[in-house]
Amino acid sequence: MSSNPILRSTLIYGGAVAVVLAIVAGGVGFAIDGQRGLVSGVLGIVIAACFLGLTAGSILFANRFRDSEVYIPVFFGIVMGGWILKFVIFFAVAFVLRDQSWISTPIMFVSLIVGTLATLVADVFVIAKSRMPYASDVKLPTYTDADD
Repeated sequence: MSSNPILRSTLIYGGAVAVVLAIVAGGVGFAIDGQRGLVSGVLGIVIAACFLGLTAGSILFANRFRDSEVYIPVFFGIVMGGWILKFVIFFAVAFVLRDQSWISTPIMFVSLIVGTLATLVADVFVIAKSRMPYASDVKLPTYTDADD
Protein backbone atom coordinates (compact mmCIF):
# COMPACT_ATOMS: atom_id res chain seq x y z
CA MET A 1 0.00 0.00 0.00
CA SER A 2 1.19 3.46 -0.78
CA SER A 3 0.13 4.73 2.65
CA ASN A 4 2.44 2.37 4.55
CA PRO A 5 5.63 4.47 4.16
CA ILE A 6 3.74 7.53 5.35
CA LEU A 7 2.39 5.72 8.40
CA ARG A 8 5.84 4.37 9.22
CA SER A 9 7.20 7.92 8.98
CA THR A 10 4.53 9.15 11.39
CA LEU A 11 5.64 6.50 13.86
CA ILE A 12 9.30 7.48 13.49
CA TYR A 13 8.73 11.26 13.70
CA GLY A 14 6.17 10.88 16.48
CA GLY A 15 8.53 8.65 18.43
CA ALA A 16 11.37 11.15 18.05
CA VAL A 17 9.13 14.00 19.19
CA ALA A 18 7.98 11.90 22.15
CA VAL A 19 11.56 11.16 23.24
CA VAL A 20 12.50 14.86 23.12
CA LEU A 21 9.30 15.83 24.95
CA ALA A 22 9.83 13.14 27.60
CA ILE A 23 13.24 14.63 28.37
CA VAL A 24 11.84 18.16 28.51
CA ALA A 25 8.71 17.21 30.48
CA GLY A 26 10.78 15.15 32.90
CA GLY A 27 13.16 18.06 33.45
CA VAL A 28 10.41 20.62 33.91
CA GLY A 29 8.47 18.23 36.14
CA PHE A 30 11.56 17.59 38.25
CA ALA A 31 12.16 21.34 38.60
CA ILE A 32 8.57 21.87 39.75
CA ASP A 33 7.89 18.85 41.98
CA GLY A 34 11.03 16.74 42.29
CA GLN A 35 10.87 13.04 41.55
CA ARG A 36 7.05 13.05 41.50
CA GLY A 37 7.10 15.70 38.78
CA LEU A 38 9.72 13.81 36.79
CA VAL A 39 7.68 10.62 36.78
CA SER A 40 4.46 12.48 36.02
CA GLY A 41 5.93 14.43 33.11
CA VAL A 42 7.49 11.37 31.49
CA LEU A 43 4.38 9.25 32.09
CA GLY A 44 2.12 11.78 30.39
CA ILE A 45 4.33 11.83 27.30
CA VAL A 46 4.58 8.02 27.22
CA ILE A 47 0.78 7.69 27.30
CA ALA A 48 0.43 10.20 24.44
CA ALA A 49 3.09 8.37 22.39
CA CYS A 50 1.39 5.01 22.96
CA PHE A 51 -1.88 6.42 21.63
CA LEU A 52 -0.11 7.72 18.53
CA GLY A 53 1.52 4.35 17.99
CA LEU A 54 -1.70 2.44 18.47
CA THR A 55 -3.49 4.40 15.75
CA ALA A 56 -0.78 4.19 13.11
CA GLY A 57 0.08 0.63 14.10
CA SER A 58 -3.50 -0.56 13.77
CA ILE A 59 -3.76 0.92 10.27
CA LEU A 60 -0.44 -0.64 9.25
CA PHE A 61 -1.59 -4.00 10.62
CA ALA A 62 -4.97 -3.74 8.90
CA ASN A 63 -3.26 -3.01 5.58
CA ARG A 64 -1.77 -6.50 5.67
CA PHE A 65 -5.18 -7.86 4.77
CA ARG A 66 -5.38 -5.81 1.57
CA ASP A 67 -5.53 -8.82 -0.74
CA SER A 68 -8.36 -10.43 1.21
CA GLU A 69 -11.91 -10.36 -0.13
CA VAL A 70 -13.11 -9.02 3.21
CA TYR A 71 -10.47 -6.27 3.42
CA ILE A 72 -12.86 -3.37 4.02
CA PRO A 73 -14.70 -4.90 7.01
CA VAL A 74 -11.45 -6.24 8.46
CA PHE A 75 -9.73 -2.86 8.03
CA PHE A 76 -12.51 -0.92 9.74
CA GLY A 77 -12.87 -3.58 12.43
CA ILE A 78 -9.19 -3.38 13.31
CA VAL A 79 -9.02 0.43 13.20
CA MET A 80 -12.24 0.92 15.16
CA GLY A 81 -11.14 -1.78 17.59
CA GLY A 82 -7.90 0.16 18.10
CA TRP A 83 -9.83 3.34 18.80
CA ILE A 84 -12.09 1.57 21.28
CA LEU A 85 -9.03 0.01 22.90
CA LYS A 86 -7.47 3.47 23.27
CA PHE A 87 -10.67 4.75 24.85
CA VAL A 88 -10.76 1.88 27.35
CA ILE A 89 -7.04 2.16 28.13
CA PHE A 90 -7.34 5.91 28.69
CA PHE A 91 -10.14 5.51 31.22
CA ALA A 92 -8.42 2.56 32.93
CA VAL A 93 -5.17 4.50 33.28
CA ALA A 94 -7.01 7.60 34.47
CA PHE A 95 -8.94 5.55 37.03
CA VAL A 96 -5.84 3.75 38.32
CA LEU A 97 -3.62 6.85 38.49
CA ARG A 98 -6.13 9.42 39.77
CA ASP A 99 -5.32 9.16 43.50
CA GLN A 100 -1.74 7.88 43.43
CA SER A 101 0.58 9.72 45.78
CA TRP A 102 3.58 9.32 43.45
CA ILE A 103 1.84 11.23 40.64
CA SER A 104 1.52 14.99 40.29
CA THR A 105 -1.81 15.19 38.48
CA PRO A 106 -1.41 18.70 37.01
CA ILE A 107 2.05 17.92 35.61
CA MET A 108 0.89 14.63 34.11
CA PHE A 109 -2.21 16.28 32.63
CA VAL A 110 -0.23 19.11 31.01
CA SER A 111 2.40 16.73 29.65
CA LEU A 112 -0.33 14.46 28.26
CA ILE A 113 -1.97 17.38 26.46
CA VAL A 114 1.35 18.74 25.16
CA GLY A 115 2.42 15.25 24.07
CA THR A 116 -0.83 14.66 22.23
CA LEU A 117 -0.67 18.01 20.44
CA ALA A 118 3.01 17.60 19.56
CA THR A 119 2.52 14.11 18.09
CA LEU A 120 -0.44 15.42 16.09
CA VAL A 121 1.77 18.21 14.75
CA ALA A 122 4.36 15.58 13.81
CA ASP A 123 1.63 13.64 11.96
CA VAL A 124 0.52 16.75 10.09
CA PHE A 125 4.13 17.55 9.18
CA VAL A 126 4.72 14.06 7.77
CA ILE A 127 1.48 14.05 5.80
CA ALA A 128 2.01 17.58 4.47
CA LYS A 129 5.52 16.68 3.27
CA SER A 130 4.53 13.31 1.78
CA ARG A 131 4.23 12.81 -1.93
CA MET A 132 1.31 10.52 -2.56
CA PRO A 133 -0.65 10.52 -5.78
CA TYR A 134 -4.34 11.30 -5.68
CA ALA A 135 -5.21 7.93 -7.20
CA SER A 136 -2.88 5.43 -5.61
CA ASP A 137 -3.00 1.65 -5.64
CA VAL A 138 -5.32 1.68 -8.66
CA LYS A 139 -5.19 -1.13 -11.19
CA LEU A 140 -6.29 -0.02 -14.62
CA PRO A 141 -7.93 -2.52 -16.94
CA THR A 142 -5.66 -3.97 -19.57
CA TYR A 143 -6.51 -3.78 -23.25
CA THR A 144 -6.59 -6.98 -25.29
CA ASP A 145 -7.56 -7.69 -28.88
CA ALA A 146 -10.56 -9.66 -27.63
CA ASP A 147 -12.09 -6.40 -26.31
CA ASP A 148 -12.82 -5.19 -29.89
